[in-house]
Amino acid sequence: MKKNLRKTALLCLTLGLTLQVSIPGVAAAAGKSSSPTTETKLLNVAHRGASGHAPEHTIAAYELGEEMKGDYIEIDLQMTKDGHLIAMHDETVNRTTNGTGLVKEKTLEEIKELDAGSWFNEKYPEYAKEEYEGLQVPTLEEVFERFGRGADYYIETKSPDVYPGMEEKLLELLEEYKLTGVNGRSSHVIIQSFSQESLLKMHELNSQIPLVQLKSYRSPATITEEEIKEIKEYAVGVGPNFARIDKAYVEKVRENGLHIHPYTINEKDDLRKALEWGVTGVFTNFPDRFNEVLKEFKSGK
Repeated sequence: MKKNLRKTALLCLTLGLTLQVSIPGVAAAAGKSSSPTTETKLLNVAHRGASGHAPEHTIAAYELGEEMKGDYIEIDLQMTKDGHLIAMHDETVNRTTNGTGLVKEKTLEEIKELDAGSWFNEKYPEYAKEEYEGLQVPTLEEVFERFGRGADYYIETKSPDVYPGMEEKLLELLEEYKLTGVNGRSSHVIIQSFSQESLLKMHELNSQIPLVQLKSYRSPATITEEEIKEIKEYAVGVGPNFARIDKAYVEKVRENGLHIHPYTINEKDDLRKALEWGVTGVFTNFPDRFNEVLKEFKSGK
C-alpha cells in the first residue's frame, strides 16, 4: 500500500504546473489558469537558511543552505528606523540577538552592533560552532551582494502594516540587482506573505513576480473553491502550516492549478508524508535531510 502511495505521489510530482513566468521549480503568472505539464522541480526551501544547523537569517545559514542544495534562500524582512530592509523573522531583536527592542525603533548601525549568532550556540550546543559567535544581522542588500543572480530567493514581507513602503523598497532592490524580469530565465524570486494586502500591492507594482499566499490555521484546515479562485487572481500558490492540513487539502489546491509549499517540515516521517500527498515544495530547517528523504522516496524505499 505504501509503495502504491509513493507511485501515485511521484506521478503527481512529475505533473508540474505551467504558468506564464518561469523560475526554477515554479512557473506562473498570477491570475492565469495553469495546466499539467512535465518535470516541475519539487522545491527544497531552506527555511531562514539551513536554520537547523546554523543561526537563522545569517549569511552562515544561507551559505549552508546552498551547500546542502536547498533550491531557495528564504528571507523574512523587517525594516529599520532609517529604512533599511534586514533579514529577521521577529519584529523585535530579542530572540535571535543579544539585544532587546523593536527593529523599527533601531537604526541599521544599532542593528549591526548586535550579536546574532551566540544565542544559537547556547540553545543548540550539538550544532554550535565558534564562528557563529558575533555574527551580524544582514541587510537584504548584503544578501544579494553575497549570492547574486546565481541564487534564488523566497522572500516574505513580514508585518508590512508596521513598515509603510516595504514593498516599494523591496522591488527597488530586486530591480537594482536584476532579480526580476519578464524573461523566465531572469526571474529568481518568489514573494510570500500572510498579508493579502501586501501581495496585492506587489502584484500591482510588478505583476511578473510570482507570489504565494501564506496561510496559518489553528485547527484542521479546509480551503474553499472561492478562496482558491480569489488567490489565483494574484498568486501562483499557497503556503499553509503543514501541521493543520491533510492530503485532501493538497489535492484540492493542486487540482485548481496552484502550487503548495507547506511550512515548516523537519522530521523525516512528515517529509515523506508531504511527498505522498503531492506537495510541490516544502520549507525545512534541514535541506540536507529533505534531500535524503526525496532520494529515498524516488527510489521507492
